[in-house]
Amino acid sequence: MIKISTPGRICFYGDHQDYLGLPVISGTIDRYIYLKANPIESSFFEINLLDFNKSIEVPFINDPSTIQSGDYFRSGLFVLNKEGIIPNQGYRIDISGDLPINAGLSSSSSLVVGWIKFLVQAFAKKKVTDLQIAKWAVEAEVEFFNQPGGIMDQYTIAIGGLLSIDTSKRSYFNLKGDLGSLIIINSGIAKNTLGVLKDARSNAQKAIETVQKIDKGFDILKAHKKDYLRFRDKLPSKLQPYWKAAILNYMITKRAIEILKTNNQSIDELSQLMNSHQELLCNQIQNTPVEIQHQISQGIKAGAYAAKIVGSGGGGCIVAMIDPDKYIQIKNAFLKAGAKDVFKVSLIKPLTV
Repeated sequence: MIKISTPGRICFYGDHQDYLGLPVISGTIDRYIYLKANPIESSFFEINLLDFNKSIEVPFINDPSTIQSGDYFRSGLFVLNKEGIIPNQGYRIDISGDLPINAGLSSSSSLVVGWIKFLVQAFAKKKVTDLQIAKWAVEAEVEFFNQPGGIMDQYTIAIGGLLSIDTSKRSYFNLKGDLGSLIIINSGIAKNTLGVLKDARSNAQKAIETVQKIDKGFDILKAHKKDYLRFRDKLPSKLQPYWKAAILNYMITKRAIEILKTNNQSIDELSQLMNSHQELLCNQIQNTPVEIQHQISQGIKAGAYAAKIVGSGGGGCIVAMIDPDKYIQIKNAFLKAGAKDVFKVSLIKPLTV
């Protein structure tokens, strides 16, 4: 039997930055997708999605032209087949989880990383690094389907811990600091991931491209806060909010990285940075539904240091930094404001096998 647990992830700083090649700060939490595999006599995988009461059969070899959008089992197999990792043994695989689905905690990437980790453990003839698993997961989930996401989810989940990810160089380093006591709030509102991502990515990229036409030497990686005002009025009004978010969120993330590089971080400043990040996500990228805005405001009023929507937005979960002594009153405030569930989480260092 093979057992694998892959965690969910939270982006703390840098949401809607990874597809621009800008840095992000993301960490894995103690909520998981669980995969349990037992060998069977078959030429396919019998995959049981226990939380959905659904079973599917997946053959070892798949024609890429027939793989439907979102079929990460087949796309993952195709990616690994190209690398010479070809199954020769059937398995009955049970998949379940305590990670909220379609809620911004990257349950799909957790599933993809777990699936690739299983295939590697069962069929690879040589050792494969977590970084390589992350790269294959990006290929299987994002690149194969030409989806608008970046690399943050797969890298964070495959590598684990609290990471600063350089999305332009596809490199990372572990951060020493932490963000204190954390809670997750499931808003109860389903995400609109691809719609939000597609619009935000397209408009942000158009804004940067327009600036580069004005100033051929402009490099977003060398941008400063003053560049926002310098170019704002030269952009079409439709692109100005995305330009503002790109520049100012980049400044926020760079500062948070500097703080979290050490163990002497300031929760006060980190919470201020998170709230500023959320303000840009809400008002410029407009990824925060009014219901979630209300939940966040009520949580802050009840004593949360900071709160922000998690993931691409349009719905899903909220993360909040809190004083643990005020957990109950903050939890009740979120629930009273319409949240579906509230629970504590801790940063962890997976992957566990």
